[in-house]
Amino acid sequence: MGWGAPSQTTHAGAALYYEVHGPADAQPVLLLHGSLGSSEDFDNLAPVLVGAGYWVVAMDCRGRGRSAWGDLPITFEQMAADAVGLLDHLGIEKTDVVGWSDGAIIALDLATHHPERLDRVVAYGAIITPEGNQFVESDQMLPFESFIATYRRLSPEPERFEELLGVLDGLTKVGPNYSEEELKGIAVPVLILDGAEDEFITPDQPVRLAELIPGATLVIMPGTGHFAMSARPGLFNRIVLEYLAGKTPAVPGTPTP
Repeated sequence: MGWGAPSQTTHAGAALYYEVHGPADAQPVLLLHGSLGSSEDFDNLAPVLVGAGYWVVAMDCRGRGRSAWGDLPITFEQMAADAVGLLDHLGIEKTDVVGWSDGAIIALDLATHHPERLDRVVAYGAIITPEGNQFVESDQMLPFESFIATYRRLSPEPERFEELLGVLDGLTKVGPNYSEEELKGIAVPVLILDGAEDEFITPDQPVRLAELIPGATLVIMPGTGHFAMSARPGLFNRIVLEYLAGKTPAVPGTPTP
């Protein structure tokens, strides 16, 4: 992003980069990016949220973007703990969360283990277990070279990209592992959001998540896949704004699960 207030805090041995946008006395929204991404994943959404009157907090997860690796393993649990550490650092008692891809998995970890810190959750492209992963080519996918270029441009350790690939590949094989009991115990409002043509998530995953999480709202965006934030930003942003405002998003042409 780069148009807000870039800052850094240290949590569990890692220097974590974050940006804040908008008035600090407004309702906060924490943005959690995807696997190989950074807070720049939300370049389309963040200004829209600020324009709607929210205080936006966007962080780079450890080992991604401008954040350091630290000495601890990169796990979903550790990334969730880092997010809580950032909320503590900023004095945020409760926040809305928008998570995309791995960020959606982290958001569900927060909803499971730290519900007292959350208001509403938007989770786009989450899975329940590693069996929910798939890979299907499409013309909406971002070029892999763009992830390499972004990592090397932002990272304090740009030479570690290949190492990061190995770490994240290993992570997809072991996590997440949400039990039905954990998901049924989530007590905060959750929007399960995905694209009908998601290249990385099997179609059953969002449906099952919405079935298990009490009161969850399910929205499947037609004509798009895993990268809806960049492929269909207008629709994506509208859905997020409507849900955070307490409305049920209306999406014409949404497939019936």
